[in-house]
Amino acid sequence: MSASQGFSLRHPTLSSVTWHFTVVCGWAVIAVSAAHLVLASSLQMAPAFSMAAALVVLLELLPLVQGRGHDPQGVVMSTPFTFAMMIMWGVWPAVIMVAVASMASDLRARKQWWKVAFNPAQYALSVGAGFLVMRVCGHAPTLADPLRSFSFRDLGWVVGMWVAYYVVNLLLVASVLAFRGSFRSAVVDDLVHSTVMTFCVFALSPLIVVVAEASWGLLPLLLVPLLLLYWTAQMSLKREYEAGHDALTGLPNRTSLQFELDAAYQRYRRDGRPFGLILIDMDDFKRVNDTLGHVVGDDLLRLFAQRLRQFVRPSDCVARLGGDEFAVVVFDANREEMRSTAERICDAISEPLDLSGVCLEVELSLGVALCPDHGTDGNALLQRADVAMYVAKANRTTIEVYSPDRDDNSTDRLSMLGELRQALDEDRIELHYQPKLSAADFSLLGMEALIRWRHPSRGYIPPDEFIPLAERSGVMPLLTERVVRLALDQMARWRAAGLQVPIAVNVAPTDLVGDRLPRAVADGLREYGLPARMLRMEITERVVAGDETSTTLQELRAMGVTISLDDFGTGYSSLLRLNALPVDEIKIDRGFVSRLTHGERAIAIVRALIDLAHALPVPAIAEGVETEEELQLLKSLNCDGVQGWHIARPMPRDLATNWLLERSAVTRFRPARARVPLPGHVSEDRGLAAPTA
Repeated sequence: MSASQGFSLRHPTLSSVTWHFTVVCGWAVIAVSAAHLVLASSLQMAPAFSMAAALVVLLELLPLVQGRGHDPQGVVMSTPFTFAMMIMWGVWPAVIMVAVASMASDLRARKQWWKVAFNPAQYALSVGAGFLVMRVCGHAPTLADPLRSFSFRDLGWVVGMWVAYYVVNLLLVASVLAFRGSFRSAVVDDLVHSTVMTFCVFALSPLIVVVAEASWGLLPLLLVPLLLLYWTAQMSLKREYEAGHDALTGLPNRTSLQFELDAAYQRYRRDGRPFGLILIDMDDFKRVNDTLGHVVGDDLLRLFAQRLRQFVRPSDCVARLGGDEFAVVVFDANREEMRSTAERICDAISEPLDLSGVCLEVELSLGVALCPDHGTDGNALLQRADVAMYVAKANRTTIEVYSPDRDDNSTDRLSMLGELRQALDEDRIELHYQPKLSAADFSLLGMEALIRWRHPSRGYIPPDEFIPLAERSGVMPLLTERVVRLALDQMARWRAAGLQVPIAVNVAPTDLVGDRLPRAVADGLREYGLPARMLRMEITERVVAGDETSTTLQELRAMGVTISLDDFGTGYSSLLRLNALPVDEIKIDRGFVSRLTHGERAIAIVRALIDLAHALPVPAIAEGVETEEELQLLKSLNCDGVQGWHIARPMPRDLATNWLLERSAVTRFRPARARVPLPGHVSEDRGLAAPTA
């Protein structure tokens, strides 16, 4: 029969064999003790005996619990009175009283039946071991003939009783609890602290004997220091609980979570038991607070915490880290069990939550990290689960398991960041140029500057590998300034050669916060003596969604710099925002262009985007044009400009210069796939712009 999670009596293990042995032998000792009490001819010192027996039962209900990191059952304060009874009246009454007290305490705490059966039995055997030491030393008191005189010389065999009792108790309990890990860990964990506390309590037993022999009415006075000790421990536990738990939800907080992670890691090192961490974030929780108020937001957090505890295993640790972020430590779990737990958590809020008559549908983003796959210490798992959670939030995939490939903070990425800084110092950043033509007459509208990193050992590194890393660090402003300067330098060179070529530069959202970019552009235009209208800044729709960038865009526009909205149709910009922003051009994302040949619906979408651009009114430029059929369809839809491989691939500056010179020598240009050899990885990006400069 399974008695508890992980504990079974069906199969012969150290735990089950020890349990059966202890229960059979211990209850036999209890039965014999009961028989001796029933058959006892008389009871000497009855008042002292009755008082000691009552205190055993009372103090058994008040274990001295020392808090987190120590034995959760605490040290039993009734033990010195048990020893006092054994020293004065022998083993039989001590066994009976400790058995009665143990059963009362376990039943009050609603412990599992197998513990209720085991604990009195193991106490009986432990008391019996102590009495054997006493018997060997020549002392065998009984109810009828108690020990009436206790002296300092008796401390030797009393200490021997303590040691025998403690060792037997420790070995029996550790053997049964070995199902949780190992016998060694059950013995060693918290051994020093437990031993010190237990023997400090044991030390009261000689004092109890002396007081009982002198005046049994003074025995209750011994409760004073014990109760003060108990009260102090309870106050300490309360303060520890408040410091380790969230006041709103009652869940453990970040401090407690870190403790659980450290403890789980110690078990992993000792027993090789894997575990995992799930970080949970509520999507759009701020909107709940802003719309319905913080009171409803707090109710939502409390209700979600309740649901969360119901849908994970009782043995797992659920914590609130702050705000709308929660965490679950899943013990003894592999990758499949971690994902299963994450899916159960999602099921916990699959139904709308009813809050004061308002039904809310909550969406979650969950990040999963496992020990040892993704780290061993708690800090590493927290950081990597956090990375996975933000990947899930960004991709709206709900659940993501940590992957180093998507971690901008991994060792390889951090190494790349250092190399990128070095590349800026050593002028390894280059620009390639892709033409943009009029769809009507194929006249040149300009060139788009595309960043390239020429690595000394890895060759050309694609922009999507280092641009996101630069955006999340202090490198992005330096990188954008370098790109602007390279573009202006090339524009000046072409102008000196008689080629009037506008150049478009991609900029990141972070570049448009503050005045650093406008100052760099103004300084560059002044240094090279170029008209501002020849420079175009390309931004994405995620820039349009924010308000903090409008000032910078207005400042650039006031200089005469033109603004192009890139990847149009893939973001979340509203018509109101588009109308308010200083946009001079809209570029239709290549995802729409590539589907033009898929049917009328795809064509209708592109037509709507072009008509929207014209209604603003600004020109519409189609990106990613790769076939003649796409080109002709775009012309029929009155698209203003085209860009893509069918026009020309991105070219290094020398090849781009030759392309421009050859083109200027003819009066008519017919687009065809440019045969430009592409270095390294660049052939894979299809010549399109990186997310930023």
